Amino acid sequence: MDRKKALAWLIAAGLLAGCSGRPRPIRVGSKNFTEQLILGEIAAEHLENRLRAPVVRRLGLGGTLLAHQALITGQIDLYPEYTGTALTNVLNLPADYEFGAVGERVRQEYERRFLAVWMPPLGFTNGFAIAIRGADARAHNLASLSDAAAYQPGWRLGSGYEFIERPDGFNALMKAYSLPMNAPPRTMDLGLVYRALESNQVNMSAGSETDGMLSAIDVKVLADDKHAFPPYEAAFVVREEALAAHPGLREALAELSGKFKSKVMQNLNYQVDGKHVPIAEVAKGFLKQAGLGGGRAR
Repeated sequence: MDRKKALAWLIAAGLLAGCSGRPRPIRVGSKNFTEQLILGEIAAEHLENRLRAPVVRRLGLGGTLLAHQALITGQIDLYPEYTGTALTNVLNLPADYEFGAVGERVRQEYERRFLAVWMPPLGFTNGFAIAIRGADARAHNLASLSDAAAYQPGWRLGSGYEFIERPDGFNALMKAYSLPMNAPPRTMDLGLVYRALESNQVNMSAGSETDGMLSAIDVKVLADDKHAFPPYEAAFVVREEALAAHPGLREALAELSGKFKSKVMQNLNYQVDGKHVPIAEVAKGFLKQAGLGGGRAR
């Protein structure tokens, strides 16, 4: 079955499912870390405001592959994703370090393989951030991962689980830099990584560029001077069938594109992780500040 026939079949199936007279809810998903939960809630709230349509939240699904599987099997209609993650972890393609080329390749492959559309970028990237304590960086003049590779006392790394398992994670880091390690990496919930770094349980952490705690504690993010990691541009990916079934969905999602900067996203994450503001409140505040507090899409 070619792509157009498959899409027509999916649309017809969706229409039949909605014959009860009730519109099928838009199902918004996310992975299971803070930034994804925030972005998922922002999308859900925005779609409710703009389309006046029922929205089902299926947030915190798990890691990348679980969220992707939910998308392609129709359990969700959309979720936020990152280009570098999609390239290496979903499409299983070699890492590419050209910013625009990665996004274009991902868009083409998702449309061809999964009947899914990448919306225009949200406006920030969220790649891996390898950090050490600020005091250590200053004491030993460490600014880059190449500097860290020459640090002979060695490293004890703390990270989330996905970083160790993903091809663009720990293996890519070690292939590029051969960091001296004193012990196997310690895996933990991402919310505990910086606490472990501050308390000297580890002396290096693998987190994300937009982690809220990076703005609140004394740490140094080491420059990836050998480009071990591809670019990770954030965007919503949505099923073509959902766009066809819900008039205005594409336009409403496009209103979120370009509304985020890295510092904005970092601040949103910190409100949740550092100040413990409820995610729904953070989402509402963002939409209001962005001028997207309500009204139908045009």
